[in-house]
Amino acid sequence: MSKSPATPRKTVLGLLAAGLLGATVLTGSMTLLPPAPMAHAEAAQAIDPSAGFADLVDRVMPAVVSVDVKFANASAEDGAAGPSMRNVPPELRDFFDQFPGFKGMPGGKGPQRGPSAGTGSGFFISADGYVVTNNHVVKDANEVMVRTQNGDEYKATVIGTDPKTDLALIKVKADKAFPFVQFADTPARVGDWVMAVGNPFGLGGTVTTGIVSARGRDIGSGPYDDFLQIDASINKGNSGGPAFNLAGQVIGVNTAIYSPSGGSVGIGFAIPANITRDVVDSLKANGAVTRGWLGVQIQPVTQDIADSLGLKEAKGAIISEVTQDSPGMKAGLKSGDTILKLNGEEVADARDLARKVAKVQPGKTVPMEIMRGGKPMTLDVAIGTMPGQTDASAKPGQPAQNESSALAALGLKLQSAPDGTGVAITDVDPDSVASQRGLQPGDVILEVAGTQVNNPADVKDAIAKVAANRVLLLVKSGDGQRFVALPKDKG
Repeated sequence: MSKSPATPRKTVLGLLAAGLLGATVLTGSMTLLPPAPMAHAEAAQAIDPSAGFADLVDRVMPAVVSVDVKFANASAEDGAAGPSMRNVPPELRDFFDQFPGFKGMPGGKGPQRGPSAGTGSGFFISADGYVVTNNHVVKDANEVMVRTQNGDEYKATVIGTDPKTDLALIKVKADKAFPFVQFADTPARVGDWVMAVGNPFGLGGTVTTGIVSARGRDIGSGPYDDFLQIDASINKGNSGGPAFNLAGQVIGVNTAIYSPSGGSVGIGFAIPANITRDVVDSLKANGAVTRGWLGVQIQPVTQDIADSLGLKEAKGAIISEVTQDSPGMKAGLKSGDTILKLNGEEVADARDLARKVAKVQPGKTVPMEIMRGGKPMTLDVAIGTMPGQTDASAKPGQPAQNESSALAALGLKLQSAPDGTGVAITDVDPDSVASQRGLQPGDVILEVAGTQVNNPADVKDAIAKVAANRVLLLVKSGDGQRFVALPKDKG
């Protein structure tokens, strides 16, 4: 039995959260492996793959477990006992709904409410019963049970979860020591052998092998995406299971797959061991993960933006907005600053900065190297604690029906914003670069080349003063702000 698939989410790869509490399945797209139905830590000694993987399996398999969960008040299609339409393609459900025995399943009376169950995977990381699995495996579960390779079952307590990385730590109690495995000390490399172990489709301990296909994958599942991509087959029910290197160390936690069909096509994703270890340590100590917070909205530095700022390389992260009373504002950061280094480490891009800030212990003051107005600066920033929620920016009002002013060079028609702050875009030439950059009616231009603008004339004057062949606009779209670089000579 399994929990129903989660609502599909569009991502770069088209992620689809699947609900079998196992590996997230990226169907036709991406999918979190849903839940489906031990070895003592030893000195790392790599096996010879040419001789097969049996010795490695014998060593680590006892530490891998099935994580069985129960949910209350779930519909029949969420995996309640009895047949369901969960696995029937949506385009065929109308056909089956014509028959009373199939409609809604079971009973033909539409979705039924009642308890449901699912199963995923996990693994012991200590002899006293700590188990790592995925957050989406145990999320909202009323009861969590751990089942070992030999069939023993133990009730588990959820110690803590971290939705941002989709990790969870649970614990079982028993008058015995559990076999466990350890995390790898060195990062996996592309091309390394990998062995995945888990509970696909509730079948029980299953082993597959392959290689690490890529590192640093962003699949759109959260702000700290940094997945290993592996080609060892993983399926629904594998979620939370370990991916091992040849020494029997955990290099990642299997979490999602890319699948047009719902089954494995050799593209799976695992949370790297270094991220997992840090999150698990925090969950074990505090029951939650505490992350550093800067309080700025950032975006990548594209080549166009780099050219407009006079940067030699398109790297770092540019600040589009600074949150009121945030650590960033207190440190003196401003919109338009480009962050190049944090605590002595180079910032590759916006995603890299988000990870680096999150890893800093809240309350610690670190140096930050920035570029402002073409000049390098260093600021000391006292990193804060990430709040549970961030306040949304006020939504811009609708442009007043004032006379439009056309800036043909940019392919834009502008007018003063109704609240007097910024210049509203009323029309965009569909064939212009502005349109290609995503500008659209309703957006509000706040700054041009670092100069605040309040009417179309301000925009023209600011553009005329720009010596570079590209002009940088700070644009407010909906609740967020971003920088857009446009060429001066054409729209």
